Amino acid sequence: MNIFAIGDLHLSGFTHKPMDVFGEHWNGHWDKIKESWLSLVSDDDMVLLPGDLSWAMRLSEACTDISSICELPGNKVLLKGNHDYWWGSLAQVNSLLFNKTFALQNNSLVFGDYVIAGTRGWLCPANRQYNAETDEKLYKRESGRLELSLSHAKKAAPDKQLIGMIHYPPSDQDGSPTMFTELFEKYRVSHVVYGHLHAASIKGALSGTVRGVNYALVSCDATNFSLYKLI
Repeated sequence: MNIFAIGDLHLSGFTHKPMDVFGEHWNGHWDKIKESWLSLVSDDDMVLLPGDLSWAMRLSEACTDISSICELPGNKVLLKGNHDYWWGSLAQVNSLLFNKTFALQNNSLVFGDYVIAGTRGWLCPANRQYNAETDEKLYKRESGRLELSLSHAKKAAPDKQLIGMIHYPPSDQDGSPTMFTELFEKYRVSHVVYGHLHAASIKGALSGTVRGVNYALVSCDATNFSLYKLI
């Protein structure tokens, strides 16, 4: 089994919100991603999608975009991003999914020799946009949700390799300890993929192995709209 990842698809089949307003390189971005996907992924492979999947605001509006993902080959693991306002309960999200497509929310998913765990995440205290008054509660809540997912993974598959997904960067570019990185280390996660960052923020983003955990930024413009091969 090969494991690939790509995040921040920002599909707009219902809302028609073209992404080329963020630069010409976004022209036809979904076609580029699909071309890469179809050339790389077999039915037995896995693709991790860490958030910002659709611009839809409601579950019913997300059907077109989520179906476009489900129809592609491989096992697909979806995670909520900060722009996925359509994402409701796990049961509601699951009602849209088919063709070996799964949602990650306060749970974990086992595939062969691997188990996947994760959460959306939030701004970390070292981020210059972090405001303790408004962000601390969310930061702590998301760290709690991450531990819930990681604990679920360890109970479900204690001997399998644990891979983490998170939408927000789990730390700044030098990998300074956060509640998220400390949990990934505590549960001996081997690889973590994340998204959220675009444009100038891509440069210098957290990447590579830090205290035993390998981190990779996989927002689609960071990967040049191609799938990133994790394993």
